[in-house]
Amino acid sequence: MPLAKQEVEKFKKRLEELRDQLSNMVRGATETVKLSDDNGGYSQHKMDEGTDDFVRNVNLEVSEKEMKILRQIERALEKISEESYGVCDLTEEEIPLARLEAIPYATMTVKAQEKVEKGLL
Repeated sequence: MPLAKQEVEKFKKRLEELRDQLSNMVRGATETVKLSDDNGGYSQHKMDEGTDDFVRNVNLEVSEKEMKILRQIERALEKISEESYGVCDLTEEEIPLARLEAIPYATMTVKAQEKVEKGLL
């Protein structure tokens, strides 16, 4: 059974809030990396430089994962505007409400997602 308009609006609001939060986090991580790059070479001890490099790498990894989720959120919002939210991109089956509640930016059923992750699709 397709989602009611009221449910779709609830998910849209939630997705927009998530997008805003993640955008702020990515900006913060990017700024931290830029600042550490600007201050590079000023550590007084080799171990401090290693710690700085580690922190920079962690921030880059975090922002990369957040960017991936941001792209998924944008796709889910796009599906809302196309009126296909809650329908799997691959199988065109309905995505269970419980999955959307847990991961509102899900655009595939669990089975389809597993096949993609295993490289079968």
